[in-house]
Amino acid sequence: MIVNYGFHATMTAQPGRGDDLVELLLAAPCLPDEDCVVFLVGRSAGDPDVVHVTEGWTSERAHHAFFATGPAQALVAKLQPLLAGEPRHTDEVPVGGKATC
Repeated sequence: MIVNYGFHATMTAQPGRGDDLVELLLAAPCLPDEDCVVFLVGRSAGDPDVVHVTEGWTSERAHHAFFATGPAQALVAKLQPLLAGEPRHTDEVPVGGKATC
């Protein structure tokens, strides 16, 4: 499957809540979605409350359509109380690389 749209987010959890944030993200409802080709969760090596998410989708339209669904909105609602401030988002157009789990 081809990744035509990418998304990167950096989130900072409330102090000491990084594990909770990671756990919630690793159970994200987009993981079984066939249009979600890449979903990687990582942490800052220096601050365990800073969490990065990298997503790769078949299209920007598929990404936006998924985030309009009930399960995606429920995830966003669960994330909010864990966050210390607004996440930083960057849209990207993937040009190559590798992701394996």
